[in-house]
Formats: sequence, C-alpha cells, structure tokens
Amino acid sequence: MSSDRLRLREFRSSDVEDLLRVYGDEETVRHLSFTPRTAEQCNAIVQGAIRDAEADPRTVYMLAVAADDDRVVGAARLAVDERPHSAQIGFALRADLWGRGLGSEMVGLLLRLAFDTLELKRVWGARSPDNELSRRVMLRAGMIEEGRIRRHLWTRGAWRDSVVHSILDDEWRATAAGRS
Repeated sequence: MSSDRLRLREFRSSDVEDLLRVYGDEETVRHLSFTPRTAEQCNAIVQGAIRDAEADPRTVYMLAVAADDDRVVGAARLAVDERPHSAQIGFALRADLWGRGLGSEMVGLLLRLAFDTLELKRVWGARSPDNELSRRVMLRAGMIEEGRIRRHLWTRGAWRDSVVHSILDDEWRATAAGRS
C-alpha cells in the first residue's frame, strides 16, 4: 500500500538498522510509551513482525514505513481487537522527517488498510497529551478526539495520561470522498 512518498510493507530482517534510526532515537520516541530501543530490541521487533505476518488469522500488522528508496523511515502498527471490527493504530516517523506531511500520509495508509482492505468499523489511537504533532496528524486524518485516559501508562518513571482519537468507517468514507 503506498502514497505519493511512502509505502507500507512487511518488515524484513535487513530492516533492523533502519528501525534503530527510528526507535533508537530519543527525539523520535519522546512522546511514545517507551524509551529508545537498542539494536537487539529492534531486531526482536522486526522478528516479531515477521512472525505476526504469518499468523492466521492475522491480528497484528506491524509494518515498515518505507521511503522511495525502500529504506525504513518509520513504523506503523495496526492491532485488530478480539472482536474483529475495530483496531488500534500506532505510528512513529524519524524526527528529522517531521513537519513535511509524511505523518499524515502514514496514518492515511493505515486507515486505508483498516477500512478499505480489512473492512473494519472503527480505528482508534492514543497519544501523549504533549504530542501536538500526533494530535494534528490524527485530526487531519478525520479522527475525533474522544477524551483523556488518566494515568493510563507508567513510562519513564511516571504515570502519563493518554488522549484517545477515533474514526468510524462511514466517517472515513466521507473524508475519503472529500479527498477525491
């Protein structure tokens, strides 16, 4: 699945070094639920993504976000809930690429996967209250801010709230029609 500048694809074992440039960077993961990952941890993530891709039924889509040269510049995750009508998204893009609209393209691709390919009914994502860029990306994608989950995550030695956004399939189709 691709947009003008990005492509979602399955992770390959050769992607570990590129993923480390995403998940190993302090600025990139500043608002995520974890601290920078090591090469070993990135390898485990890639190997897990490869295993998840072979699952039947598949419930986790941990995908590489590749640029034109096929190098990984981000990670996109869609986890289908137990009752397969909704899913949670997560995404990360290298910090040196922020502010160029690539985050919006990435989330748009995730929503296309969720609604057009998997025919889900609802997609939601949670963000740090301080993550203004993620807020704008999700709002631009047509996601509605539902509210705050207080003390949702223990991360970096403290409790952190999360702000939840969601979009329904009919809302996605209405915003997709507006983009045509």
